Amino acid sequence: MQLHTIETGFFKLDGGAMFGVVPKTIWKKSNPADANNLCTWALRCLLIQEGNRLILVDTGIGNKQDAKFFSHYYLHGNHNLDDSLKSKGFDKEDITDVFLTHLHFDHCGGSIVRKDDQLLPAFPNANYWSNEKHWSWATEPNDREKASFLKENILPIRESGRLQMVSVEEAEAGSPLASIAFTIGMDIRFVNGHTRAMMLPQLKYKGRTVVFMADLIPSAGHLPVPYVMAYDMFPLISLHEKKAFLEEALAGDYILFFEHDPVYECCTLQKTEKGIRVKEFFLLKDL
Repeated sequence: MQLHTIETGFFKLDGGAMFGVVPKTIWKKSNPADANNLCTWALRCLLIQEGNRLILVDTGIGNKQDAKFFSHYYLHGNHNLDDSLKSKGFDKEDITDVFLTHLHFDHCGGSIVRKDDQLLPAFPNANYWSNEKHWSWATEPNDREKASFLKENILPIRESGRLQMVSVEEAEAGSPLASIAFTIGMDIRFVNGHTRAMMLPQLKYKGRTVVFMADLIPSAGHLPVPYVMAYDMFPLISLHEKKAFLEEALAGDYILFFEHDPVYECCTLQKTEKGIRVKEFFLLKDL
């Protein structure tokens, strides 16, 4: 197995929304905000080479939305999905699987492209992976979360005939320790606090365990257990899932791969008098 970091740019979200009940006087130390109270966040994906499969985990925000949409999220930076793939020696046509942790726009927007008046898969040779519980949750959204589930990102996947479903029934969805096998060296963990049946890839790599954190722990600034996003649908479940995961990750010396941290890509953990915190930051390629 080979792992490659795929950078797709940065965007901005409200700092208060990202840290929930935690006061700005505390969270601004790790994630400073601009004059509009917006913090910068990465749109970092992961490319997995395993045998004859090339699996892309999440696809960033994409570029097909209109100017009004991007005026809210300030997409910026020197990276994009196409160039990042090319820097690793690949094109979109090479991707065999697109694994979507969940269907919020900043995780799946790059899955679909607009060509003339058509919405088409950005990865024409790939199967797209979700699960029935999350798919139903995303396509029949509640009023609080529906702004994050954009139909143009989601429905064309099924219409293309390339949608595949992971069997949630094989795992006890809702348990922070539940997982099933996806491919050689890759298991899937299910968590339900941020959104229903979010999937976290857990990988055996170079003798270590690497976990793609998605929005369970979006950045190193979210490691303290009470630091739960206001975006989370079920914050008490998130808190329980984080606590259980961090204890397991500490005991197993896991590597956490952050999707949204604007500075830090990976870290290991250590026990401190304040709780479980960062031991060491590093790049995946330096592992």
